[in-house]
Amino acid sequence: MNIDSIHKFRYSEYMKTISIIRNRGQLTIPDSIRKRVSWVNTMSAVSVTLVKPNEIVIQPHDTAVNWLDVWEGIRNARSISGGGDSLNAAEFLESDRRAR
Repeated sequence: MNIDSIHKFRYSEYMKTISIIRNRGQLTIPDSIRKRVSWVNTMSAVSVTLVKPNEIVIQPHDTAVNWLDVWEGIRNARSISGGGDSLNAAEFLESDRRAR
């Protein structure tokens, strides 16, 4: 028996609760569970996996972000000029906001 099996067994026996799936598939995770895990917060991203027809697993979504790639993408988007007026993205947004 590995550590994951032991960990799963200990939590599964003490953490069972009943919840109701509401309109649009909304599921509220009970306070008794949210208090015991730090990754279950309002607006936190989760991964929902259908394991078996009668089993769904909810896990924290990997939130590792490569900020260098993000900023490079932003720089690239800002440098793209459109046809017509040859505005870059920032200039286009500024002129669009002024027009409204």
